[in-house]
Amino acid sequence: MRIAIHAFDDVTMFHLSVPQMVFDEVGRQGLADWEPYLIADRAGSIRTAEGYTIADLPGLEAAADADIIVLPSWTDDGRMLSPELRRVVLDAHARGTTIVGLCLGSIAVADTGLLDGRTAATHWHSAAHLAERYPAVTVDPTALYVDQGDILTSAGTASGLDACLHLVRTRLGADAANRVARSLVVAPHREGGQAQFIERPVPIAETQDPIALATSWALAHLDEPLTVDGLAAAAHLSRRSFVRAFRSATGTTPAAWVRARRLDEARRLLETTDLPIDQVAVACGFTPVTFRQNFAAAFDSTPSRYRLRFDARHR
Repeated sequence: MRIAIHAFDDVTMFHLSVPQMVFDEVGRQGLADWEPYLIADRAGSIRTAEGYTIADLPGLEAAADADIIVLPSWTDDGRMLSPELRRVVLDAHARGTTIVGLCLGSIAVADTGLLDGRTAATHWHSAAHLAERYPAVTVDPTALYVDQGDILTSAGTASGLDACLHLVRTRLGADAANRVARSLVVAPHREGGQAQFIERPVPIAETQDPIALATSWALAHLDEPLTVDGLAAAAHLSRRSFVRAFRSATGTTPAAWVRARRLDEARRLLETTDLPIDQVAVACGFTPVTFRQNFAAAFDSTPSRYRLRFDARHR
């Protein structure tokens, strides 16, 4: 499978390397014959944001036989795609090529019109800009990535790894994605979304999706007992249907998801408040003992040491 990755002047080395690292590893592990390669608007060289020159790049014509085209980022000034690049992407999509927009690359994909009437992700800092620029696109400011089947978009920076691993998972299976992730020493499936990195909380969109209803309700009641039966009731599903739907939607169990969200909230409180440790535990639905046990198991640190290192109040 041939994977064309668009390189342009002032792209960062990180954004350019993420899809190459993940997809190259597929071949190195002997999982499939995947061939990632760089293309540019014109044959020749580009200069990265760090000042490196990448030479001998083919032009856009090299994307003609690509199975996947990746726009790994986009320019900071938000310029429109060139007519030539837009045509290449549209023609490729029409013949069945998967289009991937990582980070600000989702804005470039939106420029083609392919995201109209669809949901997309981008870096949280640019979510409002994308939504304003293209009202026909539904922007999910909390998602790490959004897979539409023929189009995949991701949130900022490191979430490109998540999106690329997701692509490996959907094409080659979970075992292949896990092997790639282990080799790169990254999480094979990261829980949560980019909301945890946003400077101000993002309101949860109104939805009738049962799992979204249950998780929204749970996030508002983390200091209370959260049983599977209670979550199923919030979702208006039977226990059995809820557990099956929850695992399908999140890739984990309700209990593991709740524990992770409690720990997320605990970290937030440790970073931003002076609440005593025991009160943080209670506010997040733990007893003081279970809080310390779960926190140490998850983060290899005590709550006190974590607060000392990450206290954001005095930065």
